[in-house]
Amino acid sequence: MNDYKNLRPLEVFKWFNEISMIPRCSGDEKRISDFLVDFAKERGLEYFQDKENNVIIKKSATPGFENAPTVIIQGHMDMVCEKTENSLHDFTCDPIKWIVEGDKLKALDTTLGGDDGIAIAYALSILDSNSIEHPNVEVLITTNEETGMDGANAVDGKLLSGNILLNIDAEEEGVFLASCSGGANSYVEFKKEYEKIKDRVGIEISISGLLGGHSGMEIHKQRGNSIKLMGRILYELKKKIDFRIAELIGGSKHNAIANTGNVIIAIKEADLEKAMEIIDNFSEVLRNEYKFSDKNLLIERKYIESIDLAFSKDLTKRLIYFMNLILYGVRDMDLNIKDLVQSSSNIGVIINSEKSITFMSCVRSSVDSILKDELNEIEILADLVDAKSWVEKEYPAWEFSDQSRIRDLAIKSYKKLFNKEPLISAAHCGLETGIIKAKKKELDILSYGPDLRDVHTFNENLSISSVERTWEFTKELLKNLKDY
Repeated sequence: MNDYKNLRPLEVFKWFNEISMIPRCSGDEKRISDFLVDFAKERGLEYFQDKENNVIIKKSATPGFENAPTVIIQGHMDMVCEKTENSLHDFTCDPIKWIVEGDKLKALDTTLGGDDGIAIAYALSILDSNSIEHPNVEVLITTNEETGMDGANAVDGKLLSGNILLNIDAEEEGVFLASCSGGANSYVEFKKEYEKIKDRVGIEISISGLLGGHSGMEIHKQRGNSIKLMGRILYELKKKIDFRIAELIGGSKHNAIANTGNVIIAIKEADLEKAMEIIDNFSEVLRNEYKFSDKNLLIERKYIESIDLAFSKDLTKRLIYFMNLILYGVRDMDLNIKDLVQSSSNIGVIINSEKSITFMSCVRSSVDSILKDELNEIEILADLVDAKSWVEKEYPAWEFSDQSRIRDLAIKSYKKLFNKEPLISAAHCGLETGIIKAKKKELDILSYGPDLRDVHTFNENLSISSVERTWEFTKELLKNLKDY
């Protein structure tokens, strides 16, 4: 149990602590889903739990708010589970342990789960309260947001009567999101072709120390991607030395910038010294390139005495070409909203099986035709390197609307509380808002949240004071819906 009693707002951190005790990696949400159901049962609240473990909890309006419009409060229950290389944390059974550093709430060597546990904590605080004024509330907590938004796709829109949606899954206080990009997961699969080799030694090349981060929210920061860096190192070697790839590993999540990678190559012993020199020299080149974005970049190489099985020469070449040519980073910027990425692609993880090696990319754009073009580029590249490609979990954008009564009311409420204007922006990431709006086209949507930094990494941290200010804003907004 974490010590939350000195944190404010107490009621919010109480529930954030409760859910921090329950493992909830993407795909492992049954326990947290059942916890939410039990919460509703204990309070006599109407609830629904579907086959994807999405949960809807409904609470009637407080006196005087019966005629106010019903509001849907929405977030997701799963979290990205990342930890330091030396951490012994077991995400299947261990609770998240907190560390308080000034105004920052962090976890001990793991992701914190503020994305999007803070939405659950806010929602439960509202549902549990006897004093907060609000209209009819429908709390929607979805599953598998981080791995493809399967939960949102499975939600039955007919179970929701509200026409206002408050999505609490943004990460910057005072910034109201009014649209988000669409996206898709792209796969490129190579069939493994092995050759038995003789008289070969090996070198293991390891990449670590990269910051990584969210492939949408932080793609513009030009952080290094371990898969791309491995490709560059291998191509430098290929220009001067004959070798075979024996093993290739990189990244951990499709929607996280790949920050670790390992490759083992088989070479002739006579080329060992030259290969080590090439690796060392090019490592210095890369460290210089990333000295500002990834100052802790570490590239290590280790001698392996003997290797007798590796990928074929042809497969080795095709893998290297693909890793160098696959799009990574920002493709174009939005010309209407300053500093907003319009389209990007992130090669996030290498998936190994007995018979194949597959590269998975997260592709995003707020323009449907550009998203299609990005996916076409990957398909063409896959064809050129004789690999199979396909697309999964494509999701729609939430398009900007000039007219939004809930946005106008939120601006008014924020100015009243803090005497300053909030910023209206858009997100270069896939929010569930686009999917939910496709089910209920009449929805008026606002997305916001407290300051949350370095999500999807073990450096994730939540501003305690921002949680309190965002809580006060949420209560003020609910109260002001009486005059909506």
